[in-house]
Amino acid sequence: MVSRRSTILGLAGACATLAMPGVAREKSLARLRPLRAGDTVGLVAPASSDDDPLHLETALNTVRGMGLVPRLGAHVSERYGYLSGTDRDRAADVNAMFADDQVRAIFTIRGGWGSARLLPLLDWNVIAANPKLLVGSSDTTALHLALAARVGFPSIHAPNVSNRWDALSWEGFWAQAFAGQTPLLGGTKGIDGPEDRWRTTRLRGGKARGRLLGGNLTVLSTLMGTPWLPDFTGAILFLEDVGEAEYRIDRMMNQLALAGVLGKLAGVIFGQCTRCTSDYPDYAGFTVPQIMAQYLTPLKVPAFIGANIGHVANQLSLPVGAPVEMDADAGTIRLLQPLT
Repeated sequence: MVSRRSTILGLAGACATLAMPGVAREKSLARLRPLRAGDTVGLVAPASSDDDPLHLETALNTVRGMGLVPRLGAHVSERYGYLSGTDRDRAADVNAMFADDQVRAIFTIRGGWGSARLLPLLDWNVIAANPKLLVGSSDTTALHLALAARVGFPSIHAPNVSNRWDALSWEGFWAQAFAGQTPLLGGTKGIDGPEDRWRTTRLRGGKARGRLLGGNLTVLSTLMGTPWLPDFTGAILFLEDVGEAEYRIDRMMNQLALAGVLGKLAGVIFGQCTRCTSDYPDYAGFTVPQIMAQYLTPLKVPAFIGANIGHVANQLSLPVGAPVEMDADAGTIRLLQPLT
């Protein structure tokens, strides 16, 4: 993680909704303060519990390695069933971090399940009055989408801080959160070893602009029909998942289609579906790429699959709720205005 970017310079900027075709204009994006070396950031556990103290130590060291000072939520080490404390306690930690003027950003420690249970318990007036970056992935999708729906300021879909932060994740995050840059994210290949290589596949070529929304497909689908989803009209949707059999991916994509979400989009990006294979030895059904082609190709909007998004090394750090341009031929996502 140490590079020329370890000398962190904050560049002031604005992040507002672009007046362009295809960008849903629900709310203007709030101006966010860039992160700087020495800033205090909050660490919360809005979902599953984790009894391994090494994971918490990893989270603390990751944040310190960014040049930031971690502040743990009061309940991050608790357990309530498979959750990291009761719903009210976990929500209280999130509310407290947004309300604390000394906390400049909020990182989730891990995913699992449980963030969606907090949504009715969060103080949305306090959150709206205290714009700051929320950083995390997987189950944190529920919080990303609710922020996009309720308050309109961007967040960053990046590794949870107890997970791996490889070079690509860190550099994209630094560019957006610290430097106020508008980086080009993604491409056709990974960078280092075999586990970091990927190749995107174009389903329908072209470029599209829109508000970037999405995250974990399972979590997104569980929010259908609730007030916690943003308007997807003209949006660029990105998706990923882990541990789901092919027919369940099919079922969730069908849900998005029947609900009218897919028909509203300006473009679609499907990332990695890690361990998304049936455990039946004689399975002879569709593959995940075939399922994506069945749902996305008929939309007649730019679409590609295989982006390095999800439960993988070197996952891209993505600006949720911000205007972007996707290029399905190059397999890239470009932020159009700085977040900070």
